[in-house]
Amino acid sequence: MGSDHAVERIVKREILSCPPDTPVLEAARKMATQRCSSIIVIDQGQPIGIWTERDALAIDFDDHESFVRPIATVMSHPIKTVHYKTSIGDTGLRFQMEGVRHFVVVDDSGHPIGIVSQSDVILRHGVEHFLVLRNVRSGLAKPMVAIDGNSSLKQAVAQLRAARADAAVVLAADNGEPGIITERDLVRVIAADGPLPACVDSIASRPLLCVSEDDSLLAARSLLEERHIRHVGVKDASGKLKGLLSFSDILFSLQYEYVQRLDEALRERDEALLRSRKDLHLARKVIEASLDGIMICNPQGLIEFVNPAFTQLTGYTFEDVFGKNPNILKSGRHDEAFYHRMWGTLERDGVWQGEIWNRRKNGDMFPEWLTINVIRDDHGVISQYAAVFSDITERKKAEERIKNLAYFDVLTGLPNRRLFTDRLQVAIANAHRHGQRLAIMFLDLDLFKRINDTLGHGVGDTVLVETSKRLGQCVREGDTVARLGGDEFVVLLPELEQMEDAAKLAERVISHVKAPFVIDEHELYVTTSVGIAVYPDDGQTVEQLIKNADTAMYRAKDLGRNAYQLYTPSMNARSFERLAMESSLRHALARGEFTLVYQGKVDLVSGRLSGVEALVRWRHPEMGLVSPAEFIPLAENMGLIGDIGAWVLKAACRQCKSWHDLGLPPVRIAVNVSALQFREGDVPAIVAEALRESGLPPNYLELELTESVLMQRVDEVAHVLRELRQMGVHISIDDFGTGYSSLSYLKRMPIDALKIDRSFVHDLLEDGHVADGEGAEIVSTIINLAHNLRLRAVAEGVETEEQADFLRAKGCDEIQGYLISRPVSGEDLVSLFDRNLLPPS
Repeated sequence: MGSDHAVERIVKREILSCPPDTPVLEAARKMATQRCSSIIVIDQGQPIGIWTERDALAIDFDDHESFVRPIATVMSHPIKTVHYKTSIGDTGLRFQMEGVRHFVVVDDSGHPIGIVSQSDVILRHGVEHFLVLRNVRSGLAKPMVAIDGNSSLKQAVAQLRAARADAAVVLAADNGEPGIITERDLVRVIAADGPLPACVDSIASRPLLCVSEDDSLLAARSLLEERHIRHVGVKDASGKLKGLLSFSDILFSLQYEYVQRLDEALRERDEALLRSRKDLHLARKVIEASLDGIMICNPQGLIEFVNPAFTQLTGYTFEDVFGKNPNILKSGRHDEAFYHRMWGTLERDGVWQGEIWNRRKNGDMFPEWLTINVIRDDHGVISQYAAVFSDITERKKAEERIKNLAYFDVLTGLPNRRLFTDRLQVAIANAHRHGQRLAIMFLDLDLFKRINDTLGHGVGDTVLVETSKRLGQCVREGDTVARLGGDEFVVLLPELEQMEDAAKLAERVISHVKAPFVIDEHELYVTTSVGIAVYPDDGQTVEQLIKNADTAMYRAKDLGRNAYQLYTPSMNARSFERLAMESSLRHALARGEFTLVYQGKVDLVSGRLSGVEALVRWRHPEMGLVSPAEFIPLAENMGLIGDIGAWVLKAACRQCKSWHDLGLPPVRIAVNVSALQFREGDVPAIVAEALRESGLPPNYLELELTESVLMQRVDEVAHVLRELRQMGVHISIDDFGTGYSSLSYLKRMPIDALKIDRSFVHDLLEDGHVADGEGAEIVSTIINLAHNLRLRAVAEGVETEEQADFLRAKGCDEIQGYLISRPVSGEDLVSLFDRNLLPPS
């Protein structure tokens, strides 16, 4: 909106009013409730006066009678008015000349239609270009008024009145953060009608938002508008507070005479362009004085004129661009669709306006605000295109600074509570959609207050900054570290696979934080307490998760600090148990805690032992016998499965060779190879080493693989299996039928046997007897498939004679299970050799 527009376009139509006998405190309450800076006194339908926040300075705060006096006795009169057709620019000049902050806007008959304030003018004046070019320092017209926080309210009012100021900085009694008191605060005190505050510090507003004196006035105005405040502190480069900047200061700093002259020149320029191309010379003279870059193109879109500001902004002279297409300025940041829409709007509306990125002659890209107008002659034919643009780099920087104030912590640069909450909300939605879990960690530095109290807030701030850096070193890419305030931090883990991952991170954080801080020759030791909450177990909303993580953090403090706690006690116990198991598992191999047990396979024709499967067991000195279902996945996650698998293979080969050396009937020893072991290790080399060390012939070793191993990188797996077969080693598929069974890989792979999974064998029984159900059909089909492919069929999990009889009848080659023997030691297995192990038919 330009300064030549009438004030009626920005007038506030709702007038706050009261009768002349209204007590001052009632009028103040109305103003405080409506967040209005003035109230009109109306008698018999006619305005007779106005009472504003400035008039609050005239109240005697020590005399309660002054609070209940009729408003008519303290109002300002006569009322200052402005006609509704007065331009916004002239209204701004009148504010400057008459020294008031409000005008009542009247119509032709003098009847009030609304009210306009200085703030309304500065927000709607349309002078952004000039505010960008002027810094905050130029707007500081008055020295800063500073009031001791221990001063009484009466003393503070006296200082404001003496300085003719509408706000003052309040210096904290404890040399803490300064605050601010304004006329609006005095109105609130009057409206409260209660005991007066003991000192002015108790009603000061904090924190005092500040800008740099080198920031543009546009940035300051944007901050005032966004935060709905009328004053902002100004600091110099060293961080020292220099004064207060208000809407009034910004308004009075504008050079209205220059603005009006420039507006008139621009209007003359436009009128000259519209009249005729013959007047182009005159128009050029007018626009050469413009601070905006101006470019005029002919109907074919070729440049025929640029002004000096164009050269200053782009680096291109008139000779550089004359007769050329404006696309020499293209930055490459916009696609063809962008320019297509631009020209479409020009053809339809005759004007296009918006933000665009262009490139200077030196190659630098910059943002500009561009307006393009189509100029037509008297016959409606396009005669020129006129483009007016300004560099908005500083404005965008100011917007970015304001954005950072809204979303990032000023001290540490970390995301603040607002941004963390947004990211947590998105993470919860994503976890819900994909059925995943996430965790948040709530951290609080232990006894941090002692550092501030003994060494000062400067050292405390340095500790917080260093802590934020250490936290950033602990987390993964994609995690979020945020500061909620004070010494409280939070960490978001948006993708949580294992609860132990959160516990490990907590331990890592605790370890990093407790490392000594060296600050100003002080060696400080700080610890942290951490609380962990998990979605969806501990809460399904942002508020629940933060609250429960906070509760867990306080539990950690209660238990002695420098530790972490999960919100759910059962998770805590499981986490500690898992971590303890991990620690023990790392040393179990070296301590000789692993052992092997053996389960025999029986030939269904001879009834004799035909093979043995080696099974690993972990005998923990404290936890006792640990199930392979618990420690094998853990070993895979920790990267230990390769070492454990190699030990199992060597021990099994040695045991089998010792049976042969005893003269027992020779049998094959079967060893399971995990998918991770097969994928990451050199299996042929490990097998060759085990055979060489034990002296066991290769044909007495059988490797059992799951279908998942065979289906990953089929060509590579087939090559490895052929290498093993060339060595003489046998290969069988374990748990057949539970994975991705495929005839194609069965034909391509050098396999010797299929092991029917125990779940299918178990399904043979119904009420203790074998029935011709689905389970029987699956088992029969697998046996026939194996024989058709010239493979052995082995059934595991056989527990009853009925199951054995059914499998013998269907032609199964071997069986394995509790019917024959449970897993036993190598010594105990000796008794099973050279015996018929099948029950009599």
